[in-house]
Amino acid sequence: MIPVTETISNRNLQLCSDRTFDYQPRTRVVFGIGSFGRLGELAGEFGNGPVLLVTDPGLRQAGHEAAAVASLESRGLKVAVFDEVAPNPTTDDVDRCVEFAKGQRIQLIVGLGGGSSLDCAKGANFLLTNGGRMHDYKGVGKATHDMLPMIAVPTTSGTGSEAQSFAVIADAETHMKMPCGDPRAACRVAILDPELTVTMPRPVAAATGIDAMTHALESYVTSVRNPVSQMFARQAWALLSKSFSNVMITPDDLESRGDMQLGAHLAGAAIETSMLGAAHATANPLSAHFNTVHGIAVGVMLPHVIRWNIPEVGHLYRDLAISAGWAGRGDTDAEAAEALAAGFSELVATASMPQTLTDVLEAPLNNDILDTLAEEANQQWTGTFNPRTMDRDSFRQLYRNAT
Repeated sequence: MIPVTETISNRNLQLCSDRTFDYQPRTRVVFGIGSFGRLGELAGEFGNGPVLLVTDPGLRQAGHEAAAVASLESRGLKVAVFDEVAPNPTTDDVDRCVEFAKGQRIQLIVGLGGGSSLDCAKGANFLLTNGGRMHDYKGVGKATHDMLPMIAVPTTSGTGSEAQSFAVIADAETHMKMPCGDPRAACRVAILDPELTVTMPRPVAAATGIDAMTHALESYVTSVRNPVSQMFARQAWALLSKSFSNVMITPDDLESRGDMQLGAHLAGAAIETSMLGAAHATANPLSAHFNTVHGIAVGVMLPHVIRWNIPEVGHLYRDLAISAGWAGRGDTDAEAAEALAAGFSELVATASMPQTLTDVLEAPLNNDILDTLAEEANQQWTGTFNPRTMDRDSFRQLYRNAT
């Protein structure tokens, strides 16, 4: 009998052996309890010019902003603080940050916070170095000049933005998210300190943790998956699926917090080489129209996306279900994939998060809204990487399944 571990690793490598990829790690990762204290030291390696610290009001109130400034100033660095980033940053947030930083001869950017702060910092980097507006960089590789070095200090365990060369910024008018990617936008250093995540309110820890798990689950099966992305996604899922409930029940468990933060980072690294799928394509219109928290939106949609994709990648979902202990070697691909969808839904329930769109929106979706959501989901870039080909009708059915 072939061991389960061999079945998981060898079969997937064989399945992906004909895929091509270009993997070039660009970010130094400093992980460990207390590593935040090295911010000034690491920043000093990029010279002694002024530093732009991009963060949000919650981090100011938690005291992390002051600690960052103190660490940077201890190395003789001048710090300009922009701490007005809003959740789900828009082009307006980026423009305000750029206007604040202009004329200060910034030489280094530090993003401190969740994905919102990190994305805003990356977005500002595009405009400070390349000019124009965020819309000019929608897509990949639109920058023409080098960018400023950036250090990312995530305080949540969710987006994995510190591992990606994309800034995800919403259009201030339409509220639709724009992925703006370029290799030059990759962070030079990511500082992962589990202690910083302890101050997250429980709803934030829940939503960001669920988001991180959807990153692992989606990036593992995309149409452009490869051995490197699957390696990251598989390890991310192993860390996240075992530690999420512990963090919900025992929030001061630093070992579980560390597993969550590292898992979120690895899932972000997987996204960098294999992108995402239909769950994220369906989530973005929900956030745009109903201001739905992103982690809640993907948490509702992912189980239905898993079931939808079974005909194409049931065997891959089986690997992840076995890894989580939710399926056994005797289960068929379909049975194991269903166990994965059900197990993920149980984690959402553990976090006291809604599990249907009706629960989220507090009203049923009428046909006109369904048509609008389906049309917009079909225009999302992430949907093009879903392992099962999607169209407007497919997205409409997914939304119906989730009500």
